[in-house]
Amino acid sequence: MGKAFRFHTDVDTDQIIASQYLLYPTIEEMKKYTFESLDPTFAERVQPGDYVVAAENFGCGSSREQAPSVLKALGVKAVIAKSFARIFYRNAINIGLPVIVCKDLYDAIEDQEEMEVSMEEGTITAKGQTFTCTKLPAKMQQILDEGGLIASLNK
Repeated sequence: MGKAFRFHTDVDTDQIIASQYLLYPTIEEMKKYTFESLDPTFAERVQPGDYVVAAENFGCGSSREQAPSVLKALGVKAVIAKSFARIFYRNAINIGLPVIVCKDLYDAIEDQEEMEVSMEEGTITAKGQTFTCTKLPAKMQQILDEGGLIASLNK
């Protein structure tokens, strides 16, 4: 179980981690500025095992890998959205952050509500309801299970 941190449509990578913070040498130094322009307290409030839930086109904008990386570094268990920008989706899988397409969850859940994700079953449970999600292909799930693309290739 984790809490949902709810964000709107068209959240771009600059809103996830603003470009001025890309000057920091490590993700650990960057992560405290995650979603600074949308929710300045996000990095302080999010706990390992929590989720980011968004509407359409999450992660649009530039192709910076730091956007999914700061979410993973903060302990976000998965990002669930109605749809994703393609490059963010691939970057997230490559660094080992689960990204799940779920068309109905966003409209049914409030910010900070408890929810649980079953990647194996392709379901999300929240508010006493079960939502069906898109399950990842086996190869992509294997990449996630092994910690990302580089870790998977090294095995």
